[in-house]
Amino acid sequence: MRALIERLNPRSAGSRPDPAPSRLRYRVQRWMLTPGIRFGVRFGIPFCLVFVAGAVFMADDGRRDQLETMVRDIRAAIEERPEFMVNLMAIDGAGSSVSEDIREVVPIDFPISSFDLELTQIRDEITGLDPVESADVRIRPGGILQITVVERTPAVVWRSREGLALLDDTGVYVAELGARNLHPDLPLVAGAGADEAIEEALQLFAVAGPIASRVRGLVRVGERRWDLILDRDQRVMLPADNPVPALERVIAVSEVRDLLERDVAAVDMRLATRPTVRMTEAAVQDWWRIRQLNAVGQ
Repeated sequence: MRALIERLNPRSAGSRPDPAPSRLRYRVQRWMLTPGIRFGVRFGIPFCLVFVAGAVFMADDGRRDQLETMVRDIRAAIEERPEFMVNLMAIDGAGSSVSEDIREVVPIDFPISSFDLELTQIRDEITGLDPVESADVRIRPGGILQITVVERTPAVVWRSREGLALLDDTGVYVAELGARNLHPDLPLVAGAGADEAIEEALQLFAVAGPIASRVRGLVRVGERRWDLILDRDQRVMLPADNPVPALERVIAVSEVRDLLERDVAAVDMRLATRPTVRMTEAAVQDWWRIRQLNAVGQ
């Protein structure tokens, strides 16, 4: 009977213990195998321990200042290496006056680390200058701050109440002009608002090419239309809308009938359906004298 009991229940016979885990241990092992718990054990607990240790370390002002000083020293040791230092500035594509303006708006004390240079900010300050159309800023090998500038090309001379100024072909201010004879090759525009219609003015100057030697300039009238000024105080009054075709008509008539070679004070093209020609005072007096002579002769 005892042998039968030992055969049915090995534990009671003092044999090897059962390797199967208990119910509690089994549940703990299953719980530890869940993804969230595994992640927390592997990463969460170490992170919390490191964070707490760091917070305790940084709580002391002396240790914190010591760490900041060490970081600054390491950074300075890297940034101030000779291969990262910029020693001079080179400017290409700019005249002497523009180069001086660039050095004024970009006051850099050399040598300086390339890490301390904001190239985008430097470029924006340079392109903010009136004579500069575009600029490229980069650091060349050898510690050279290379600035390549494209200057605006003056297209016209603008006479306003403030004086003479140079404008490019889009009407953007380029520079002041001390005297007209400094740029005798550039056409002259005058009047308030002339800078806002430079593209149209250049088209009119191109159309007036056959009489270019007689053209003195264009005057903006009422900030809405142009008058073409010729020598001998002649004036071609152009309409506010489509002034280019109107001037082309005047040039064509002048080439056929020598209109502008006669004693004409003004050609009024403001009304396309009714062009008007105004004679000079001397021509009017001659015309009246001829009429009186004809009347006497009859």
